[in-house]
Amino acid sequence: MSEISLHGGDPSVLRRLNSAATLRALRGGGEPTLSELARKVGLSRPTTEGVVTDLAERGLVTEVAPRSGAGLGRPARRYRFRAEAGYALGLDIDAHWVRLFLADLNGRVVGSHRADLDVGWQAPERLAAVRAAVKTCLAESGIERSALWAVAAGTPGVVAPDGTVAFCTVVPDWQGLNLGRELGRSFSCPVYVENDANLAAMAERWRGVAEDADDMIYVLAGLHTGVGVIIGGRLHRGRRGAAGEIGMLPELGLRDTTAALAGAPLPAPGTVTGGAEAVLEAARHDDPEAVALVERLATRMARGVAAMALAVDPETIVVGGALTRAGGRLVDELRRRVRPLCLSPVRIESSALGDEAVGVGAVRLALDRIDENLFRIDQG
Repeated sequence: MSEISLHGGDPSVLRRLNSAATLRALRGGGEPTLSELARKVGLSRPTTEGVVTDLAERGLVTEVAPRSGAGLGRPARRYRFRAEAGYALGLDIDAHWVRLFLADLNGRVVGSHRADLDVGWQAPERLAAVRAAVKTCLAESGIERSALWAVAAGTPGVVAPDGTVAFCTVVPDWQGLNLGRELGRSFSCPVYVENDANLAAMAERWRGVAEDADDMIYVLAGLHTGVGVIIGGRLHRGRRGAAGEIGMLPELGLRDTTAALAGAPLPAPGTVTGGAEAVLEAARHDDPEAVALVERLATRMARGVAAMALAVDPETIVVGGALTRAGGRLVDELRRRVRPLCLSPVRIESSALGDEAVGVGAVRLALDRIDENLFRIDQG
């Protein structure tokens, strides 16, 4: 970037452009001197010094202590981005648990916490437990609540743009709840709410097996199976947040997936005694009855997964969620059954992030919103 002459325009816009460029350069890592930073950004040294001073006053940049053994004379001043200037909090709220991840402005996770929830709780009890978990996570991490710059939460169901859970069959007493507003009562920073599969998709593209994929889908295989969609490197939510909810169509085999696995009768008593996780664990040890059940479920799900693949034409399909915990048997079977239904080759991978995907995606969403404010140039 080079300094821009606005010729009668608002000079504050130029300052914000220079500030955003300098901040991006510093955030990229390293501890440059003013001269090094000026060359990198394409500004004069005096302009760079003024921008760095302003960023330091805002708490975003700090001078680094001189390096030892730098030779004779006064060492050049060096600067770094203060990732600890603020924090993002990501929450994964499910029927059975809440998981929390706390990260600095560079996305480095500095704290995490998990608390079990009673599946039978109504919304007030669940929200109280979530608030208690937030308090514990912050206390264990030594981070003040006031240091949070953004909070994001993932939850099953269709989430409207205003943070209302418009449709949900997984978490009791959740449908119709304005989760964004309820959580917002506990924070002075913005709070965002998103569908869990959408956040898992964001997480896998950020730090998972789909880092190189601009077009990908994430299949969250659980009680029901949800799908998150990334198109052109951006989350695709749809008009009202319901993109990817093809599991609503029973014909596509993505509804009641856990029940289909756990509730199917076994031909004879064996090592599988009931419950989806028990079936998957037995299949991992090649129990023939369990393997047959997993194969049957994969055949059932393949229609829905292939339908999404045909609609989006993704580079990668990532499969995660509760039904992938006990090894990769389900993913292997889906890979065999989905690929022949697609018109072009598609990579099908097991999630690299496992149970952490939704919470990590929530952190990414919170950081994205922070970045939008840090680097915007249309305000003073």
